[in-house]
Amino acid sequence: MNNRRAYLACICIVIIWSGWITISRYGVHTALQPADITLLRYVTALICVSPLVFRHKWSKYKLHQYLAVGLGIGFPYTMLSFYGLRELKAAHVGVLVNGMLPVFGAIAAWYILHQRVSRLRYVAIGLIFLSNFIMAGGDTFSADHTTGIMLLLVAAALYTMHMIGVKHWRFEWKDVLVTVSVVNTVLFLPLWFVFPTALFQADIKDIVSQAVYQGILVNIVALFFSTYAIRQLGTITVSIFMSVVPVSTALLAWFLLNESLNRFELAGIIGCSIGLFIYARGQLLESQKHILR
Repeated sequence: MNNRRAYLACICIVIIWSGWITISRYGVHTALQPADITLLRYVTALICVSPLVFRHKWSKYKLHQYLAVGLGIGFPYTMLSFYGLRELKAAHVGVLVNGMLPVFGAIAAWYILHQRVSRLRYVAIGLIFLSNFIMAGGDTFSADHTTGIMLLLVAAALYTMHMIGVKHWRFEWKDVLVTVSVVNTVLFLPLWFVFPTALFQADIKDIVSQAVYQGILVNIVALFFSTYAIRQLGTITVSIFMSVVPVSTALLAWFLLNESLNRFELAGIIGCSIGLFIYARGQLLESQKHILR
C-alpha cells in the first residue's frame, strides 16, 4: 500500500514538474526576471509554511545538512534553470535536467547510499538516458547553446544532491518544506538586490501565477510528494520517474506554448516510455525474488 502511494506521488511530481518547466519558460519571457521568479517562489513558500517554521527543532540536523538539502533544490538550482530556459526550449531543458537524474542518481546512490539495482534496471536507465538525448536533437548541442547546457547540467547535479541528502540524513517532509523555504529566503533575499529585476513593472497576473505555481505547487506540494517517494522508493526510482518529465514537458509545451514536436522528440517519447516499462518490470521481478526468499 505504501509503495502504491509512493508511485502515485511520483506521478504527481511528474505532472507538477512538467508544468513547472513550462510555466517557467513562459515566465522568463515576460517582464519578470529569473531573480524575481526565484524570490516569489521561496517567499511565497515561506509564508505558507511559517507555522511549521516556528515549531521546527533546528538542532535536529547540522548546518551543512540544511544547506545541502535546501540549496540542492533552492535558488542555485532555479536560477541556473531559469537562465537555461532563456536559451533552450522547455522540452530540451527537461532533457538536460531531468534526463540526467537517473545517471547522476544511480552513481550517487551506488557510491554514497550503497543502493544496488538489477542489470535489467540498469538497461532501462541507459535506454531512458539515450532516449532523452535523442529527444534533444542535434541542434540542442550546438556551440551556441554551450552556456545553457552547462547551467542545466549543474542544476541536475544540485537536484541529485538534494535527493541524496533527503534519503541519507532521513529528512521528513516537514523538515524539507521548512529547510528549503527558510534557507533560500534568508540567503537569496540580499542577492535579489544585486540581480536584474523588474518585479514592480511586471503584470500582476504574471506575478500571481508564478507565486502560486512556483511557491505553492512546486515548493510545497511537489516537495511533499518527492520527500515521501524518496523515503519509500529510494533516489534511483524517483529519478527514473523524474526523467519522464521531458516527455510530459514536450507535450505540454506543444499544447500550451505551440512548441512543435519533431521526429527526434517523438522517438524520445517512445524510448522513454519503453525504458520506464522495463524499469518497472525489473523492479517487479526483484520484488518477487525477495518474496520467494
